[in-house]
Amino acid sequence: MNELTKTTSFVKFAVIAVILSLGGIADAVYLTVHHYTGEQVPCGATGGCEMVLSSAYATVYGIPLAFFGAVAYFTAFSLAVLTSFGNVKLWNLFGLQVTLMACFSAWLVYLQAYQIQEFCQYCLVSAGICFSLFITFAASKILK
Repeated sequence: MNELTKTTSFVKFAVIAVILSLGGIADAVYLTVHHYTGEQVPCGATGGCEMVLSSAYATVYGIPLAFFGAVAYFTAFSLAVLTSFGNVKLWNLFGLQVTLMACFSAWLVYLQAYQIQEFCQYCLVSAGICFSLFITFAASKILK
C-alpha cells in the first residue's frame, strides 16, 4: 500500500474519531461545570447520577474525574485532528490514548455496577464514546 492510500485510509477513521471526541468533550465539560457550580445533574434514564457523581470514586484530590476525562478527550481530539491533516504517525499515539481511556472507562463501569450499585447516564455515555474511539482505532488497523 502506498503512502497516499495509507494516509487516506487513516484520515477517514481520524475524522470519525474527531466527531466522537467532541461528544466526549461536551459530556465531560458538562459534568465538570456541574461539579464546580454545585448544580445537580438531571438524571432521568438511570436515576443514579447523584450517587455516582458524589461517591468517593468521583474525585481525585477534590478534582472531578470528569475534568480528567475532558483533558483525555481533548488529547484524543487533538491527535485525531493532526492525523486527519496527514500526520499518520500520531495515529498510533491516539491508539494508545484511547486504549487507556477504554480500560479506565471499563473500570469505572465496574465501580458503578459493583461498588456504587448505581449508574450515571452521562458516565455511561462517556464510556460508550471511549469504547467507540477504541473500536475506531482497532478498525483502522484491521481494515487498512
